[in-house]
Amino acid sequence: MAEITAALVKALREKTGAGMMDAKKALVENNGDEAAATDWLRAKGLSKAAKKSGRTAADGLVSVQVSDDGKTGAIVELNAETDFVARNEKFQAALAGITKAALETDGSVEGLSSAPAPDGEGSVDDLIKRLIATVGENMTLRRSAKLTADGKVASYIHNAETAGMGKVGVLVALDGSGDLEEVGRKVAMHIAATSPASATTDELDPAIVEAEKRVLTDQARESGKPDNVIEKMIVGRMQKFYKEVVLVEQPFVMNPDQTVGKFLEEQGATLKGFVHFKLGEGIEKEEDNFADEVASMTKGS
Repeated sequence: MAEITAALVKALREKTGAGMMDAKKALVENNGDEAAATDWLRAKGLSKAAKKSGRTAADGLVSVQVSDDGKTGAIVELNAETDFVARNEKFQAALAGITKAALETDGSVEGLSSAPAPDGEGSVDDLIKRLIATVGENMTLRRSAKLTADGKVASYIHNAETAGMGKVGVLVALDGSGDLEEVGRKVAMHIAATSPASATTDELDPAIVEAEKRVLTDQARESGKPDNVIEKMIVGRMQKFYKEVVLVEQPFVMNPDQTVGKFLEEQGATLKGFVHFKLGEGIEKEEDNFADEVASMTKGS
């Protein structure tokens, strides 16, 4: 029997998109013959993932999980092509396992992809490829993140599809005293509603700040006022801008008379960080032309 090396398995996986264990089994069954192993995988329906990898996956779910001690939280976005698949029990079960696995990683997509699959067969990447073959749609592990705190990490899913999963997910890490889990949940709900760009003014992307200053300066100059007056106008308008995009400066949605920062201060809590995922954000979803699709299906018939 031919020796089944890691290089052979890797080459077959890259060619077919099959999972690691499936590729190895195919080579074993076919005495190391790559062509025969490829045909074997096709016959078993396990090379579907490669065929579907070019299709846009812009639907799916965002999932959150917090560790039993409440000090670590993970958030994952797994994309599929349709909302129908996102409601599939297999998809949701796989995503739950992947999110739990994320608690033991560094939080990066790379780290999570290579982490052991929750079903014990290969990596998380292998699990996703098996899921693609089973469900019949392209899927993408788009992003993941992890937060830790000495106090508590709270989570929130807006309009949950099932427990811990939906279209919008938030993690909030807090230190301090009091009911940090409840305080964190309220702040997470606020974040879901307002989509702040950063936690504090200092953490705001300098490119965003400079772009806003340029726009405000151009607008102010149209008034014909002198530069020294314009400078003062910009300071005031930037303060208003910060109240719109910086979390601790925003009016708290549950009590607009105080800022989020003031609410946290009153509760004895210190914000350590937050993560906010909105499903499909920034993905351009392909819109199929039905007439063209029908025409392509009937060509040559």
